[in-house]
Amino acid sequence: MKIVSSNVTYAVEIAGNGEPLVLLHGFTGNRDTWKFLIPMLRESYTMIMVDIIGHGKTSSPSDPGRYELAHVAEDIKHILDELHFPTASILGYSMGGRLALAFACLYPEYVETLILESASPGLATAQEREIRKQNDKKLAERIREFGMEAFVDHWESIPLFESQKHLSSKTRAAIREQRLANDSVGLSNSLLGMGTGSQASHWGDLQTLDFPVLLLTGELDPKFCDIAHAMKKQLMHAEWKIINGVGHAIHVEDGEKFGKIISEFLKRN
Repeated sequence: MKIVSSNVTYAVEIAGNGEPLVLLHGFTGNRDTWKFLIPMLRESYTMIMVDIIGHGKTSSPSDPGRYELAHVAEDIKHILDELHFPTASILGYSMGGRLALAFACLYPEYVETLILESASPGLATAQEREIRKQNDKKLAERIREFGMEAFVDHWESIPLFESQKHLSSKTRAAIREQRLANDSVGLSNSLLGMGTGSQASHWGDLQTLDFPVLLLTGELDPKFCDIAHAMKKQLMHAEWKIINGVGHAIHVEDGEKFGKIISEFLKRN
């Protein structure tokens, strides 16, 4: 289905019945990322799978400012309002996790539970943000200059995804196809508008979140394990699980275990 929020047309897919669960994919992904969860969750949850701005079949506006996390969080709120869900559980991976956390900080009254896979509240200092902003800008220019295929070649080779080299060739081909299906304007503006460098820090907001939070990180992703360790200290009601033998994209590398863990967490809360 299509839902329009402030002139951006969002592609949203709904599956299952029961309590609402919003699913937010990572950078270069789309809503198909979460299809594997439908058989596991459809009996108990209404899964709301969203193509985030600049990705999949959602609009790719030309103004990077429209991609700022605060604007996109407001879009998620509008989508829930349009679907008549006053509250929902929110699950986000990586970029989608940063969006999920920004949404939870800005609209806590909408959140039942929060699940963050390999996600961060942003960079703590202005200096760190400025350095990252320049790196995001270079990457955005690279996409526009050399096109999607060259960018995806580069993106697949970064250390963050090293552990995915053990996946089957069929799985890796499907991930690559999903990445290539995106729009170069959407991805470059996503980096400029909602990249980690442009994101306001939410470290100071963590202690205000008064609902259950599940933090998931992969054993082979030490950077995000360190971030989750620091986040857990700040959060009132947080669980943190480290999944053995996987890296940044737990849901890709061990989908069955990922589904089992989130299903158990949602049932408990």
